[in-house]
Amino acid sequence: MISMNIDVEKLRKDLIDYFGSAMFSGLPMAIVDLSDIETASNDELIEIAKKNNFDLTKYQIETNYDETIKSLDLE
Repeated sequence: MISMNIDVEKLRKDLIDYFGSAMFSGLPMAIVDLSDIETASNDELIEIAKKNNFDLTKYQIETNYDETIKSLDLE
């Protein structure tokens, strides 16, 4: 499990673009990966990205701890 907050929808879009390009470049097995990406859970998506050497720090969402606490009404 990853401890940073990840923008998984941006990651999913970039992975779809990546594997879509591979498929049209003559790698038909990429269609299987593309299908997996479209249905993957957030954790599965992160694992796929790691296996394909995506830099997950590019998808990290910055959060302000104080604002998060206030929004959760935990004070």
